[in-house]
Amino acid sequence: MYFVKKHDKLSLTMEGRDALTGYLFLLPFVIGFLAFMFYPILESLRMVFNRVGMDLEKKAFAMEFVGFENLYRVLRVDAEFQRMLTEEIWRMTLIVPAIIIFSLFIALILNQEFKARGFVRAIFFLPVILSSGIMIGLETNNSLLSGMAEIIKKGNLLKSSVTGVLEDILVTEGAASDFMAYIFLIVNQIYDIAMASGIQIIIFLSALQTIPPSMFEAAKIEGSTSWECFWKITFPMVSPLILVNVVYSVVDYFLRTDNRVMEKINNTLMQRFEFGFATAMAWLYFLAVIIILGAAIGLISRKVYYYE
Repeated sequence: MYFVKKHDKLSLTMEGRDALTGYLFLLPFVIGFLAFMFYPILESLRMVFNRVGMDLEKKAFAMEFVGFENLYRVLRVDAEFQRMLTEEIWRMTLIVPAIIIFSLFIALILNQEFKARGFVRAIFFLPVILSSGIMIGLETNNSLLSGMAEIIKKGNLLKSSVTGVLEDILVTEGAASDFMAYIFLIVNQIYDIAMASGIQIIIFLSALQTIPPSMFEAAKIEGSTSWECFWKITFPMVSPLILVNVVYSVVDYFLRTDNRVMEKINNTLMQRFEFGFATAMAWLYFLAVIIILGAAIGLISRKVYYYE
């Protein structure tokens, strides 16, 4: 109920005022989306069903309707797109849980009382700055860093990973080998996981600070251990933010610059100038991400605990 009738006049309820505040915060995004993004999205959707060229006289795109030819080419002719998409989805299912666990663990540590806590929090926020577009550009265009990257790649051909020796010793055949292989994969990619966890740590930290200390005090009086307090109080109270972080992490992963599907779409568009084929891949990629997000939200939202 957003409105209530008082003295023959309609007035906003508290719920209505909260809703109005939310709509006002959303209004700049809606205006910006309609003004700058809505038409380009429609044009890209139109390109999916056309063969796109350049009309130099009119300085515009020249489109020839080809129906589902571009989609057929992506799904049945191109030998790389489906394989790359499957591999990236599989990598996402391995990396995103590690990002969520790592960010929650770090947030629990940063929520404790200790000296120089603000400085330590700033350090863990540095990955957000270092992973920005400017820093990535500097890293890519720096000849010294590029040379170091080539040396590291050549070294990795000899399987000189962080856990290479331990992996050879501990990973054996059987059910436990898959779990150990996953652990070694996460350890070898701890740098990427830390770089991708800055925003998630801040979100978890803000959620932890909203938990009333009286709840932990009451649990301690009742004899609960720290482990029980985590699973009975902390985890349920931050579970809504787990859903938020999963959605953010999935979207962030699929937009990474080292994503091979994104690289293929970008190369097809900017180097080969096959606009119709590139937009067809982009829309199929978008639909795949939407389906994954829908499945993740459907599964996680059943376990989310909302409290007043």
